[in-house]
Amino acid sequence: MSFIFLGYFLGYCFCLSNYDIILQPWKLPFTWQIATVISVILPIVASLLYFYWSRNDWKTHPIAVRVGHHGDSWQSIAAQIDVEFRRIDKFQTGPPGRRVIVTDSWVLQTSAYTLDIAQQEDVHLNTLESQNFNYTDESPVGVQFISLKVLSVNQNISPFVIRINATEYSDFKAKLRTPIINVRNVIIQETLTERFSEAFREQVISNGVYRLTAGSEAPVSCIGCMQVQANIKLTKRCDEDNGGDCVSCNCRPMWCLTCMSKWFASRQNQDSPQQWMAGKSPCPTCRSKFCMLDVRLVAIPQ
Repeated sequence: MSFIFLGYFLGYCFCLSNYDIILQPWKLPFTWQIATVISVILPIVASLLYFYWSRNDWKTHPIAVRVGHHGDSWQSIAAQIDVEFRRIDKFQTGPPGRRVIVTDSWVLQTSAYTLDIAQQEDVHLNTLESQNFNYTDESPVGVQFISLKVLSVNQNISPFVIRINATEYSDFKAKLRTPIINVRNVIIQETLTERFSEAFREQVISNGVYRLTAGSEAPVSCIGCMQVQANIKLTKRCDEDNGGDCVSCNCRPMWCLTCMSKWFASRQNQDSPQQWMAGKSPCPTCRSKFCMLDVRLVAIPQ
């Protein structure tokens, strides 16, 4: 890359058949003089760096220095990493320009010019944040990325941050030999159903509440999980009173928000998750058809 500028300059002179530019560069305009100096200095600097890094069997190369912090010889450490990298059970993720790789003993992050490396027995991983994207080139239904900070007890290893797709979080965690500390209580949506449940919850909250009349019987425990009180009521809100496929449901509240979201997701086309939000589902109790706009939280009178 350092020779590109010089090659462009020489090619420019050759195409114009003006060799005086090469023989008498001091007659060029000032900007061209600067460009000429840079095109000559860059290959010289690159050659000096190559000579310096290649001494002592590349021991002074920045990547060799980072690898060498984990042992007496960077070649032996590189050989160990190479053996583990060749195994088919390693974890790897990320775009080609920034890969995250976890082997039996190492956590690595590669990029075009750098390599972050830490030994598993020396690291602590902290969850920093999660980022949600509605549309990506990887998935039409959005994706969540988890940022994790890798801290090593080896003082020569600087901390670095890796990003993991939430759907791969379980595989990543299974390959680690150290627990992940989530002191910030970052919510990790590992499956498509969990991501949909979060979107379902937000939509239901925006639908408003259904107020039970005074004297009404308090909802019983959710018949889906039997863990929390039922808090969902289906009332037709999406179309005109006598229009559309949705109908009013006369069932009393019997389901919680979490169970209803899972039921709704299970009744959709599993091959087209991008259409789940606009889909419809039968009531799990009476089979009356409803959509997400018909789902409301129950407000219990005091």
